[in-house]
Amino acid sequence: MSAEASSVADAVPQPASAPAAGVSAAGGAAPALLLAAYTGAIFLSAFLLFLVQPMFSRMVLPLLGGTPAVWNTCMLFFQAALLGGYLYAHATARWLGVRGQAGLHLALLGLASLALPVALAGAAPRGGAAPVPWLLATMLVTVGPPFFVLSGTGPMLQRWFAHSGHGEARNPYFLYAASNLGSMLALLSYPVLVERHLRLLEQSRGWAVGYALLGLAIAVCAAAVWRAAPASAAMHAAEARTVDGADAGADRVTWRERGVWVLLAFVPSGLLLSVTTFITTDIAPVPFLWIAPLALYLLTFTLAFARRPPLRHAWMVAAQPTGIVAVTLLLLFGFTRDPHRVVPIHLGAFFLTAMVCHGELARRRPHARHLTEFYLWLSLGGVLGGIFNVLAAPFLFPRMEEYALLVAVACRFRPAGAAAGPGTARKVALWMAPVLAAGLLLMMRPELLQLPDHWDRWVPATLIAVACLALARFPAPFAACVAAALLTRIGAEYRHNDFLLVHRSFYGRYAVVDEREAGGYHSLYHGSTLHGAQSMTPALRRVPLTYYIRNGPLGQLFAGLPSPAHPRQVAIVGLGTGTSAAYGRAGETWTYYEIDPGIERIARDPRYFTYLADSPARTRVVLGDARLSLAAAPDGAYDLIVLDAFSSDAVPIHLLTREALGVYLRKLAPGGVIVYHLSNRYLNLQPVIAALVADRGLVARVGSLDKVRHRFEAESTWAAVARADADLGTLAADARWKRPKTRADVPAWTDDFSNLLSVFGR
Repeated sequence: MSAEASSVADAVPQPASAPAAGVSAAGGAAPALLLAAYTGAIFLSAFLLFLVQPMFSRMVLPLLGGTPAVWNTCMLFFQAALLGGYLYAHATARWLGVRGQAGLHLALLGLASLALPVALAGAAPRGGAAPVPWLLATMLVTVGPPFFVLSGTGPMLQRWFAHSGHGEARNPYFLYAASNLGSMLALLSYPVLVERHLRLLEQSRGWAVGYALLGLAIAVCAAAVWRAAPASAAMHAAEARTVDGADAGADRVTWRERGVWVLLAFVPSGLLLSVTTFITTDIAPVPFLWIAPLALYLLTFTLAFARRPPLRHAWMVAAQPTGIVAVTLLLLFGFTRDPHRVVPIHLGAFFLTAMVCHGELARRRPHARHLTEFYLWLSLGGVLGGIFNVLAAPFLFPRMEEYALLVAVACRFRPAGAAAGPGTARKVALWMAPVLAAGLLLMMRPELLQLPDHWDRWVPATLIAVACLALARFPAPFAACVAAALLTRIGAEYRHNDFLLVHRSFYGRYAVVDEREAGGYHSLYHGSTLHGAQSMTPALRRVPLTYYIRNGPLGQLFAGLPSPAHPRQVAIVGLGTGTSAAYGRAGETWTYYEIDPGIERIARDPRYFTYLADSPARTRVVLGDARLSLAAAPDGAYDLIVLDAFSSDAVPIHLLTREALGVYLRKLAPGGVIVYHLSNRYLNLQPVIAALVADRGLVARVGSLDKVRHRFEAESTWAAVARADADLGTLAADARWKRPKTRADVPAWTDDFSNLLSVFGR
């Protein structure tokens, strides 16, 4: 990314030279103004480059169900566009003079502006269609052109400044401090400031204004270059001869070294996306957490390639094994339920690993003559990391094993410690092999020692940690130790008979588990979140479980709502296991709107669940984004609309907006009710419903179940919304159902404005 290139450039030794005689700064322009123009242009370019990434991802999320794969796919596109931008800057630097490059870049800036403001009006994937090709094609024609032009702007402006005739032209690399600052401020300010105060339309228009200002700043820089280029050309020709002569005896960059650059860039890039998927699927499914790993990734480039790194490379190398071992133990023993403790450990290990890899890149950086080539190989490694995670991993690893794999691979690319010869490594490995074997055996068979509670985990964890840390000085044995531990756990999970199905799609990872020890149940998990369960006992198969139990809010709702004179027509947004169909009655039609075709296959397969097949009601499934599909239904078609869609544990935001409520009301028959499923581990969504209800002059009640007795009974919160209290039947007077409380800082969300931070935390 731009910060990558900027930080790299900042660390490369500079050739000593002086401005050519007779070359005035900027061809007569005030030096301070010229420097301000270049600094402002580079800062603004990096700011816009990193602001558009979360902005566009936020735009496209409603069309693809709010899944973390949206962010990863967008990241892959941005990485590929960045590589293209670096190629463009590198090629034009070699083939065109500075004047020709400036003219071409201004022309491309103008052409790319035709795609502004960035918008997705009318864009939507077809129901059941493969989302990755659609998303990449959509980005290519919307955000792609301006992003490509911006991605080549940073290194290009550096080259122009070197030809500007300014007094500092011989050392233009200091300008990248502005690039680093711009990228970090943009990325961190988006969830904290931009998203909280600006609607998406305002964000897009503001970004277009910033792009126009950048065009003016670049035009000023180009004008200065055009005026100074003839005089500075002789200077740079002489300088090039000096550098070439001084460097004639230097070793050329070998293909082996290029391969090392690519691998050292690939590992942190791959980890960036895999840890993002892991923490936002299995631990804390909160969308704004997607930005945290990217911010750390950029920070590591800034720190590793600084002139005086505040965190020494040796410190990072020494600390990394502790982070790696901590993450390994978390993956081995499945500690995922406390995000406040677990997420920082995963992010901390990622930060240390990225610092080690980027520190090695800084140590191996080439002479300035190979600078642009260095950028290209780093970009290639980043793109390969994106391709591995977005395109290859979903087909190769049904349980998201790519994170564990990359953790082990990262160990291999550590620098070897002192006295780390092959003989020493073999001796230590021989001593540690029995320790590791004992730890793995006790991990898989804790009953062998009949240890008391908790010790059955601490003893094997300690043995595994000791073995891994003892080998940390030796990259290959250390990687083998970590890989052996992780592969043992993965292999055991694949051999485990409790898993009836493991399915992975663009929308997440699902597992159907045979809970025989609990008395014969099947359960469906999305990541670490339970999404439904069913008893396999024939007499109990139609009993709704988990969030849908009869003594819970949903059961109370079906018991308390008035029955229409005709068979009820029901729309359910989100299928899951189809548990809600247990409330269906003969003659009724229940239409499920589901975005993931894999979920329909699971719900309809009698080997897993039979709620749909057993329901007395007629059930059908409409594939595609629920809100878009529901909008195509006849107005007034449904007596009851239930919003029960989740991406792991997160409710898709676009189902909770004013515009979405307008769609539901158009499709709702007179006297009908809209039901929102609000159960969530991390977000308090009741104020959102309260604001929507107040905005439209509706009535609402919220029911919750906080205590459960059975393993497959789940705490849940549901909200019922209607046009009048009479439509709610007995719920309107039921003491268990409360009016939702409004909050002044939570207005009605809209399609182009929402604020997850305002409702984060239970």
